[in-house]
Amino acid sequence: MPIPPEVTGEEIDPDVRQELMSLPKGLAEDVSRNLVMVAQLIDEDPEKAYDYSRIALRLASRVAAVREAAGFAAYATQKYSEALAEFRAARRMSGGVELWPVMADCERGLGRPERALAMAGEPEVQKLDKAGQVEMRLVAAGARRDLGQLDAAIVTLQSPELASSAVHPWTARLRYAYADALLAAGREQEAREWFGKALEADKDGATDASDRLAEMDGVEFVDAFDEDESDESDESDVVDLEDEDDEDDRDGDKG
Repeated sequence: MPIPPEVTGEEIDPDVRQELMSLPKGLAEDVSRNLVMVAQLIDEDPEKAYDYSRIALRLASRVAAVREAAGFAAYATQKYSEALAEFRAARRMSGGVELWPVMADCERGLGRPERALAMAGEPEVQKLDKAGQVEMRLVAAGARRDLGQLDAAIVTLQSPELASSAVHPWTARLRYAYADALLAAGREQEAREWFGKALEADKDGATDASDRLAEMDGVEFVDAFDEDESDESDESDVVDLEDEDDEDDRDGDKG
């Protein structure tokens, strides 16, 4: 697959570059450039990111960072079984626990929420940093909801991190998940309050809290494109009717 010439591979994370130093220089550069493409495309075009990840994997399957990137690309395209296999391989190579929450979420994606919950109770969770522990809590709450256990999902999300007024990169998502669980349980007033708190913390637009609040307030959004199409359709109808009137007039003249 073509890679833009401005992508040099130097854009890669320094830790990943360090891992790639075990490869011959030319090969390391090729792998780096493909990994940069994965990172650039994974949100806007996950299928294309996945294709680049497969190239990197073919070139350097024994590098943990490559297996991890391949896992995230597969995860983004909902290839959960493949993603889980790659994450497991990366974890075996690196010995770290950072991937534990996303591995548990893969189990959810495969329709196995019970396994995700079991992972939430494993010792690995205690080795995660604060962000990882919050992520694990989100996955566990999602697994409870998968099982129809709404009240348990709400309780799972109740934590010092949720109660804290401090804002961290994960704060908006945690508050949003709590609001969504409350709404699903029919606790609308509380849900509205927490969607508002999620919006306050969401400086990067990571959630659609503002849309959810507007929806709860009865505000309807109209797609401008659909509106334009509707206007064109109405104009077309008018023209057609005018044409029909002209034909009727001509028929009358002939008569």
